[in-house]
Amino acid sequence: MKRAGLRTSGARPPLLLALPAIVAVAFLALPLAGILVRTEWSELADHLGSPGTVQALKLSLLVSLWALGLSLVLGIPLAWLLARVPFPGKAIVRSLVLLPMVLPPTVGGVALLLAFGRRGLLGPWLEDTFGITLPFHTSGAVVAATFVAMPFLVISLEGALGGLRPRYEETAASLGASPLRVFLTVTLPMVAPGVVAGAALTWARALGEFGATITFAGNLPGTTQTLPLQVYLLLQDEPEAATSVSLLLLAIAMGVLVALRGRWTGTPADRERRTPPGTGTEPGATEPAAGAAPVLPSAPSDGRWALHAEVTGFTRLTLDAEPGTTIAVVGPNGAGKTTLLRALLGLTPRAHADLTLGGVDVTSLPPHRRRVAWVPQDGALFPHMTALANTAYGLRAQGVSRSQARREAQAWLDRLAVGHLAHRRPGQLSGGQAGRVALARALAARPRLLVLDEPLAALDQTTRAHVRHTLRTHLTGFGGVCLIVTHDPVEAVSLADRVLVLDGGSALQDATPTEVTRHPRSPWVARMLGRNAWPGTATAEGVALDGGGVLIAADPPPPGTPALAIVAPEAVSVHREKPAGSPRNVWPGTVREITGSGSRLRILIASDEAPDLVAEITPQAAAELGLADGVSVWTGVKATETTVVSL
Repeated sequence: MKRAGLRTSGARPPLLLALPAIVAVAFLALPLAGILVRTEWSELADHLGSPGTVQALKLSLLVSLWALGLSLVLGIPLAWLLARVPFPGKAIVRSLVLLPMVLPPTVGGVALLLAFGRRGLLGPWLEDTFGITLPFHTSGAVVAATFVAMPFLVISLEGALGGLRPRYEETAASLGASPLRVFLTVTLPMVAPGVVAGAALTWARALGEFGATITFAGNLPGTTQTLPLQVYLLLQDEPEAATSVSLLLLAIAMGVLVALRGRWTGTPADRERRTPPGTGTEPGATEPAAGAAPVLPSAPSDGRWALHAEVTGFTRLTLDAEPGTTIAVVGPNGAGKTTLLRALLGLTPRAHADLTLGGVDVTSLPPHRRRVAWVPQDGALFPHMTALANTAYGLRAQGVSRSQARREAQAWLDRLAVGHLAHRRPGQLSGGQAGRVALARALAARPRLLVLDEPLAALDQTTRAHVRHTLRTHLTGFGGVCLIVTHDPVEAVSLADRVLVLDGGSALQDATPTEVTRHPRSPWVARMLGRNAWPGTATAEGVALDGGGVLIAADPPPPGTPALAIVAPEAVSVHREKPAGSPRNVWPGTVREITGSGSRLRILIASDEAPDLVAEITPQAAAELGLADGVSVWTGVKATETTVVSL
């Protein structure tokens, strides 16, 4: 059995690449080997225990820890700004962050002198106003170390923030969490690997800083003489001691890098996959109460919230719904379904929604104060929290006590049959289980408008039926409005009171499921319902199809009217010879695909005289006809079996 992580391919690296790579490794390793070889191991303890070295080590630790603290306080907000906020001159700011990493340290020290020295730009003001003199003082060594080390934290954290999908933070906001709470309870924990890696590199770089320190802060024993400066002095008088102290700094640097290797690097998703099953405490139990509970608009006294929305931009429509209404939003990809949901949440510049809930205009409110709960397609469960903490998150953000939030969250998990998974994290859940937890989290947040983006897509058929029943039961007593984006006709019919059909950002149809099923006005919806559907123009006898051919219908609209011809697959007859009976629509064709649909077969038939169509027949009929891919057939459709809808 081969060990995981080892290369299993038999291919060898090209010699022209392998040789320079080996030389590069040797070039980097030889200086380090020189330190190890030249170290006087018998004198190592004496060299490292000398008063000057101990004093320099203590000062180095003090300076590097202060530099790390300043870098965390200043660098984390800067990294967030660079990763998340577009602003003019962003490239210049990023270049300024990178500059200390490529600038010669002594030049950096000169720059610090000209900025903070006694004759610098800010030095006189600092001394006169606060009595602070940075050069030749320990604080100056801290400033120098921070200047050269903070970029490591900023760049590392910016990369981690850039790899974090905004959907986690947007979902947290939809559950009622303020921006500060989102940052402290979702963003920072999820980018913890980047923070830890950046902090470790920052500390190690600050510990080894030399050039900027000696130029700006000087080399005063006990005040600014850090360990690297001690090495510089020892090298002149006691080279053996300098080698021993260099070995100490080398060991610290290598220890940091080894600790980081494969453990604190990687994306939040990587860390989620590494979480072993059945472990972990509940982060929600110790989450900080970041920010005050949001101030919410006053609710109607009867606890019911009607919806009125005027949506402009890419998606353009007016939406009105009474309390307790469930609307299924359907349409092809790019129709504007998700854009509509995000406009209602206030999360997209592509569309704007003037939104009123229960007679209260919430248009100007930020997402976390709208009380519009969202379940995105992937659920966006917070990977660092358990299922219980995820479900209780919205309640905690609204100021509910921890114990009550946990009780309500557990009740919702039990309703969706995942209560036994309450203390597992998302990485330990299947796709279907995670989908149910995400749905429980949204329902537990007491929303006034519930928007679900294909919430049942990841569930198997049996589980989907159970969750659909639970969701329908809850929606029956829900005092707000629910919008569900779906591609499943069963969900649209069984859950929704209305079906909103979108295409190109506009509403094509807004009617009951029965009406949409009988008279779909969109080819996509008709095909979603399993029908053949072809757009065209009405004629005296039927419809002239846009794809070529004419379909004769019993009751066509007035000639010249844009129309949609609809034929159920079971109304299409299939023959091996041209039929001589009553069908008025008869075309030759070729079988292109045969698929199963329950106890029947669906036959895709292509024709040069008409658009492709689907017929539905029994397996016995298919066997009698000898149907297979590539077989020539004739199809027939009666005029009375053709439905024509005006567009």
